[in-house]
Amino acid sequence: TCLYKKLSLKLNGGRHVQGILRGFDPFMNLVIDECVEMATSGQQNDTGMVIIQGNSIIMLEALEGV
Repeated sequence: TCLYKKLSLKLNGGRHVQGILRGFDPFMNLVIDECVEMATSGQQNDTGMVIIQGNSIIMLEALEGV
């Protein structure tokens, strides 16, 4: 599984975040730790631990071997 692995997530609204998957539920809502938002300007914003709604996820990519 991808649990406790670093992920890259493309979200609706043109947003892109990376972080470590700490948990999920049947609706694919994700708990992401050490989350970094990658702004379109190239700036990176550390946001800590976040919950991302499953219906806002467009693409999910594992950045570590699973």
